[in-house]
Amino acid sequence: MTAQTDALGSLKDRFRRRSLIEDALAMLYWDRSTLMPDGAADARTDQIAELTRMAREILVAAETSDLLDQAEQATASLAPLDARDLHLMRRAFLLETAVPADLVEAAQRVGARSEMAWRQNRAANDFAAQQPFLQEIMRLTQETAKVRGAAMGLAPYDAQLELFEPGLRDTEVTPVFADLKRWLPDLVQQILDRQAQAPEPTEPAGPFPVPMQKELGEGFMRALGFDFTRGRLDESLHPFTGGIPDDSRLTTRYATDGFAEAMMGILHETGHALYEQGLPADRRHRMVGRSGGMALHESQSLVIEMQLCRGPAFLDHALPLIRQTFGDQPALETANFNRLTTRVERGLIRVDADEATYPLHIILRHGIEKALLSGDLAIADLPGAWNDGMADIVGIRPADNRNGCLQDIHWMDGAIGYFPTYTLGALAAAQLMAAMRSALPDLDSQVRAGDFSQLLGWLRRHVHTRGLDATTGEIIRDATGSPLAADAFRTHLEARYLN
Repeated sequence: MTAQTDALGSLKDRFRRRSLIEDALAMLYWDRSTLMPDGAADARTDQIAELTRMAREILVAAETSDLLDQAEQATASLAPLDARDLHLMRRAFLLETAVPADLVEAAQRVGARSEMAWRQNRAANDFAAQQPFLQEIMRLTQETAKVRGAAMGLAPYDAQLELFEPGLRDTEVTPVFADLKRWLPDLVQQILDRQAQAPEPTEPAGPFPVPMQKELGEGFMRALGFDFTRGRLDESLHPFTGGIPDDSRLTTRYATDGFAEAMMGILHETGHALYEQGLPADRRHRMVGRSGGMALHESQSLVIEMQLCRGPAFLDHALPLIRQTFGDQPALETANFNRLTTRVERGLIRVDADEATYPLHIILRHGIEKALLSGDLAIADLPGAWNDGMADIVGIRPADNRNGCLQDIHWMDGAIGYFPTYTLGALAAAQLMAAMRSALPDLDSQVRAGDFSQLLGWLRRHVHTRGLDATTGEIIRDATGSPLAADAFRTHLEARYLN
């Protein structure tokens, strides 16, 4: 055994220990959002802080740096998977160490204050009160992006993208978004015109008891392939997927006067969880065995929720079970329920947007956040730029800042570069579904029969078991034969809403 291979083995052991600590943190975070009593908050904060410190110390230790240097001397002779693993270890090390600790601490401290102020200032529609917090967090974000970018050989905005999607560069994002901006607004108008000619959908009449909603949701999860011996469904204020691949925790939010939001939330989170459960078991606790970045993860939730479960084949399967659970009524007939679950409208709020208008919200944010990071847009000018952009891109102008530039939390704590992953995930989902339909020509008949095994098997082979052995762009290209683009998404929207 050479010194280089011995160094790589030692690195794998160090990162395995770090991964185990992060697993424990994941379970503590899930518990904090679901079951933890309020009185345990202080103790939980201490537990999380200590485990976070331990995980960071493993990563930033001088021994880790020395081992990386030694192992990288033999990169050319490593097996491709080991070389990729080593690359991801170095990336993790640089992301953690490139920015001086005092700057990290300052950004975290200001971000926490900014976020808390935002909760009050958004409610009060008071941009002037939020402005000094946003100016300070943006100043610190500009500084950290510059420092991190210099260490990693990246432009500042690319350094921000790297935090959320490994390997993603703005040279990939900008042309795709420019293409969307060229044709999507007109397509949205065509959809709205077509929609106006159809009857207004009727909302199903409740009540819809929560235990019945949960049983129905768990049935769909099980049919889709979720392994309940390695996960569970619970409730939280905001739906999310947490836990670890061996113990995947989903949550949703129920309301007794309607069931569709909770059901679609469950299906969305099931897509995330199926991905986690399908990660390569033989690479557990290795960097190369982790899930991909946020765009790829979002593609897996949207393949299930948007591409599959809002489609007619799934509704043909699901609606008889829904009627069996809640009782028959005209609102639960296929045509009406399909109109309900595919309703398109121009709106002010991103998180409430439908799949057709959502990318327009992201295109706006992508352009603005680049201008903020570069300093081309002053914080004081943000409301005006936002309102003009909304009118131009989305086709609606906010009447206030609460429903305008203050609506999202991301920028308030410096999360520049996060927004593009949402729409890239939607584009990837459409592209993956198109490739899947080509490979599985009888997919709709399988779905109508409640058989999702071939669908899940295709995703397992082409996405889930890849782990992080390549970038999202490479995984999408390998699975579909083409680089990530907006073409499949356009075809999907036209087929669903205009045909």
